[in-house]
Amino acid sequence: MEQKTSVLITGASSGIGQEIAVQLSKSYNVILGGRDQTRLEKTLKTCDTANNHLLWSFDLSNINSIEDTLSALLKENNCTVSHFVHAAGYAKPVPLKMLSVESILSTFHVNVISSAMVAKVLTRKKINQSALKNIVFVSSNNSNFGVKAFSSYVASKAAMDGLMRCLAVELAPTVRVNSVLPGLIRTTMSEHMYQDTKLIERVSLQYPLGLGTTHNVYSAVKFLLSDDAHWITGQQLIVDGGRTINYITG
Repeated sequence: MEQKTSVLITGASSGIGQEIAVQLSKSYNVILGGRDQTRLEKTLKTCDTANNHLLWSFDLSNINSIEDTLSALLKENNCTVSHFVHAAGYAKPVPLKMLSVESILSTFHVNVISSAMVAKVLTRKKINQSALKNIVFVSSNNSNFGVKAFSSYVASKAAMDGLMRCLAVELAPTVRVNSVLPGLIRTTMSEHMYQDTKLIERVSLQYPLGLGTTHNVYSAVKFLLSDDAHWITGQQLIVDGGRTINYITG
């Protein structure tokens, strides 16, 4: 049986991950990763039917089971993964006085540790046949800044970017590893902000090019996965409409 090469996208059931999965399905076989089977099936229905796609219904917070379940999925479907996009993310505002070990670990499990464990599986020759060529982590431009009450989330994204740089060196020259750092994107995770009209008006003033969309992030990911980026690795690609260079006076 001919082996199928795919792109694995975690967080594919909604938001940025869903946009990336649907768009990449036009050019690749995709493996849609997410914890909600029903939502994954809805995403699958919007994917291009010309290619063969798989679902990986799995909760990435179960970090000790990642290696076995992903390895089994690839073996059972005679599949290898050439590109890995980690778009899954967990964010919950928790002020310092409310922090607990559990709340910190729940964030790091999904945002950082799971990405490392998936990468480990995909770089095992016995499991993935040396097929992996690209890894892209969807981080956040907040990984370079401070955000009140989001210490666990921001720290996890900073850790993700640190992991990205280490893997870029360790896996070169066969695998390129980069991060995309979006600004504010309208997703399920940020929808509560968009319900506050005055807040969004204030926030939008920080973005010279206006607020972004999930498609803006997909475009950056698509570039990093392409041969046009063949000499780019270990980089944080900021996609935030100019927010991080906008020095606001007054």
